[in-house]
Parts: sequence; structure tokens; C-alpha cells
Amino acid sequence: MTLVAVMDIASGPGAGLLALVSLGPAFSGLVGGWRRTAVVGACALALCVGLGFYNGLFVQKRGFSAMASVAGVTVAGLVAARMRQRREAELAGVRTIAEVAQRVLLRPVPKYAGPLRIAVSYTSAVADARIGGDLYEVVASRHGVRAIIGDVQGKGLDAVETAAVVLGAFREAAYDEPDLTAVGERLERALARHLSGEMFVTAVLAEAAGPSITLLNYGHPAPLRVRPDGTVDYLVPPERALPLGLAAHGAEPPVGHTSDFAPGDQILFYTDGVAEARDDAGRFYPLDHRAFLLKDPDPEIALDAIRRDLAEHLQGPGHDDAAMLLLRYRTPGPPAASG
Repeated sequence: MTLVAVMDIASGPGAGLLALVSLGPAFSGLVGGWRRTAVVGACALALCVGLGFYNGLFVQKRGFSAMASVAGVTVAGLVAARMRQRREAELAGVRTIAEVAQRVLLRPVPKYAGPLRIAVSYTSAVADARIGGDLYEVVASRHGVRAIIGDVQGKGLDAVETAAVVLGAFREAAYDEPDLTAVGERLERALARHLSGEMFVTAVLAEAAGPSITLLNYGHPAPLRVRPDGTVDYLVPPERALPLGLAAHGAEPPVGHTSDFAPGDQILFYTDGVAEARDDAGRFYPLDHRAFLLKDPDPEIALDAIRRDLAEHLQGPGHDDAAMLLLRYRTPGPPAASG
């Protein structure tokens, strides 16, 4: 408005710049509150009156039309600011509910469970989203430390509801069932009761007991094992199996397979948002070649290094949610000195 006033005074009454003073309340209604818009509108109207008298425009209709323009834009800015503030308040309420839903759905996993140290990372593909279709959980039971990571087909509320069904069933079954196969069967039954159509969930179930880990893979990307000497390998299941929720198709359930999981080892579980992440040239993220980023003694810092490297590889937001779960077998500390 100051710039318009200076230009109007410098150019004279013939330039017809007076109506541009209404840009002040127009922009104020887009970025400020209604009170600020009202103050800016009043200032714009006062400036319009002052410049109109200075230029002698009130002897013509031009001065009154300029005042009407400023007043009209101010009223429109007030309405826009009020509506925007109401929408922002509603959005804040929805985000609060989403944060509560996330705490219920994706509860913080324990940092320590038995001999394991644990870290998780979750990145949503939707800006400002709190929850999505990826899921994870870790449960310390009398049968060992049991974990799940999964990816629900699709997005939106249906995916969130399906993830809630899987996690609820897993949290109960992980404590009750004596073996991992029975846990998977409980998940299948829970999905059969709640799912409709062709919804499915790819998932890996894990049970760490002693210096070994048993995996049950339902069509999910194979976890990556990193040895203390830096060697890496994928824990590929002996046979491919259909995802959870497709048992009605008559396919054989997955066969559990056991692998070494010794002190110093770490296993990284992840979802399609990591496995299928591509850069602008269409190259997949080379997770096995980035395993050296997990060298930090703190598993959370190590996992954050992978997350940041993945974001750099994508050079922008990903097209799918990306969840990662890191299980690290703690190396025994030195024996206590005898007194």
C-alpha cells in the first residue's frame, strides 16, 4: 500500500492507481487473521480517502469508486480470513485425532527386548500425514521376541482399518500362540472376518529366541541381515507365499525358516516404500550397498542415516509410505571385574 501511495503521488491523478490500495486487505485476508485484515482494510480506506482528497478525485466519481473497491475487497478479505481460520481449526482437530490414532495403532516399540535393541522409522508419502497403511510391532513374550512389519494394499481409511485389524490380532496372538505359524493363522482368521473384496497385507513375522531368528514371510520383501564384519545377505524364504488375506484362494501358507542371529548381528525389516524407491533415472534404492550406514552404535541414529540417505536418493517425497524396523542383537559387555 505504501508503494501504491508513492507511485500515485509521483504519477499524479491521471495514472488511476488509487484502487490498487485494495491489494493490502486482499493479501492480508489470505495470510492473516480477520482482525489483522480489518486493521489493514481500515488503513487502506483511510489512505484511499487521503489520496483522493490530495488528487482532487472526490469532485468526480473516481474517488468514490476507489473507496467502494477498497471497502468491497476488505469485506471479501474478512470473509476469506474467517473461513480460512475455521478450516485451520478443523484441520488442527483432525490432526490431533490422527496423532491419537497413531499412538493407538503404531505404539512406540520398546528400545530393548530381551537381548535385542530395537529402532523404527516411519515416513508417510502424504505430506503432513500421521498414519498410513504400513504397520509394525514388537512384542516380548515367553516364546521369544516377536515382531511384525507389513504393508496394507491401498491407502486411506480402509488401509488404516486393515492395519488396525492386523496389529490387534498380532498383539494378542504373539502372547498366546506357542509357535509363529499359529500366530500367522490367527492373523488370517482375523482378516477373513473383517476384510471384504480383495484387500491383502504383505508381512513378515519374526521370532528371535536364542542365537537364531525364525521368519514367516507373506509375500513381503526379504529382510536384510548385516553381520559385524560388514557382510550382508537377504533372508529370502525357501518358497514364495501369498500375502495375508488371500488364504481363500487355496494357496499353501508360508513355511517358517530359521537363520542365524548372533550377537553383533542386525536385521533390517522394511516395506515397499524402501524396496521400490526409485530416483529420477528409475534406479532402485541399493539397500544392500547402504548397509554400512548402520554402523552407528545407536540403532536409532543408524536407522535415521538410512532414512536420510533414502530421501536423498529420491530427491523428493516418495510415492509410498516407508517403514523400517531394525533389530540389533546386543554384543555382551565385558565381564565385571572381581573385587
